Amino acid sequence: MTNLTPNQQNAEQIRRCISDLLTQMTDDYQQTQPERRELTAATPKTDETFSVLEELELLTSDLRGYASQMQVRGWIENEPAAIAHLQTLRLFNIPAIAQFYFETDQHYPKLKEYVRRLDYLRLLLLEYLQAHT
Repeated sequence: MTNLTPNQQNAEQIRRCISDLLTQMTDDYQQTQPERRELTAATPKTDETFSVLEELELLTSDLRGYASQMQVRGWIENEPAAIAHLQTLRLFNIPAIAQFYFETDQHYPKLKEYVRRLDYLRLLLLEYLQAHT
């Protein structure tokens, strides 16, 4: 790493952090299973909007997809579009997630930690891509 510029060193550190976070989030997701079951039982079903768990699944899929591309290839396909997507993808602007996170008091601590890690992953991906392009 000594021949790398400071920007390249920083990008490599972020890449390693993304890879580590991706591994940690896989474990974290498994640990949220009891809370996800409890939340499913406590949430009324509607056809009009996605539930908080459905929203989290969509976000997880998007962010893990980007992180996996970076982990395997070292880059993300169509970086300008990925940057635009990550900039607009603000977790707490999604009503179901904001309501869940801020209105459930001390309930679901593992799921809330998972939401924070998802947002951290989004920010790391964004930082890497913006520095990389």
